[in-house]
Amino acid sequence: MAKALLGYRTAPDQRLMLETVELRRRVRDLEGLVDRLQRDNDRLRQDLDEELAEDLRRADAAAAPVPTIVG
Repeated sequence: MAKALLGYRTAPDQRLMLETVELRRRVRDLEGLVDRLQRDNDRLRQDLDEELAEDLRRADAAAAPVPTIVG
């Protein structure tokens, strides 16, 4: 049963171990990149939301009725 779970080889394959270490490192690097990009995206979205809110406030002020002199 143990051979079925572990495979037929009893000695670890050095090449596979090195590849596994490299792939784990790459996954860790990519996870860090995803985290950084998500933080950047959240920051940019917040900046955009603030900018849009400011634009809406300016548009409301510009659309406010202007008193006119009726003759």
